[in-house]
Amino acid sequence: MIMLSRVAERLYWMARYLERAEDTARLTQAYTHLIMDIPAGSEPGWDILVHILDAEPFFRENHRAYNEQNVLKFLIAEEENPGSVHFCVKAARENVRTTRDVLPEEVWEHVNELYLFSQENAALSVGRRNRHHFLEQVITRCQMINGLLMTTLCRDHAYRFIKLGALLERADMTTRVIDVGAGAMLGHERLNKAVDPLIWACLLQSLSAMGTYRRTIGPLVEADAVVEFVFRERSLPRSVRFCLDGIRRELVPLKNHEAALKVLDRSRRSLSRFTADTAEREQLHNFIDRFQLELNTLGSEITSTWFTPGRA
Repeated sequence: MIMLSRVAERLYWMARYLERAEDTARLTQAYTHLIMDIPAGSEPGWDILVHILDAEPFFRENHRAYNEQNVLKFLIAEEENPGSVHFCVKAARENVRTTRDVLPEEVWEHVNELYLFSQENAALSVGRRNRHHFLEQVITRCQMINGLLMTTLCRDHAYRFIKLGALLERADMTTRVIDVGAGAMLGHERLNKAVDPLIWACLLQSLSAMGTYRRTIGPLVEADAVVEFVFRERSLPRSVRFCLDGIRRELVPLKNHEAALKVLDRSRRSLSRFTADTAEREQLHNFIDRFQLELNTLGSEITSTWFTPGRA
């Protein structure tokens, strides 16, 4: 199958933006519930959500204080923030609009409806009154669109680039949640350690992994077990291992995949050597920093190989 590089790129970024919108909505939803469940005085700050997305420079351009109102506006409705739910939905819509001829007709209809819903409700959903409904709708609609794509697309290059985008974005978000989320929420400066299970449960819920964790590992939510599970559980669709294995399956049928596979396999070996139960917090942080650089390198390799004219 022959595909124009610009079409492949737009499908890839459509998938990344849809995944980013859903993941940001999940994270915001889970964190809002966490804040309401934790006893007063023990709750972590709202700045954690900005740190997870590595978005401090964008945040400081328009906001000074890391309070609930500013952070939620930034993550839900800010049109200039590439990580906000509304920005991602808008960007996904634009990529779908320019690739409608290779996608099922219903995909455009549902993505456009999601955009119109976000445009009308995002700014109104910063407050707690409407937040839950808005985020739940974004998550549900993104899942519906992804389900439609996965059940109607032929397993051709269009499907492969969509999967590559979604899995790479998901792996990146998973590492961010564990790194900055766990580090900031479980720092030594926090006095009330009794809320640790609630915080780790919040991380699992943001990845839709709580039920699977309890069935696979057990009822006790413990730090090392969570990190090991989210990083290396082969059967968990949002684990890093699952995402890397899926990326490899989609890369192999593509031409000129050698350079991308080399980067990917290096990341997979690095992940297989990591053990959460023997790693200190600083070691975990350093490992994730290196791993995210590898993911960025993989994304750059995909871009230069298949999206740069003359390379594919």
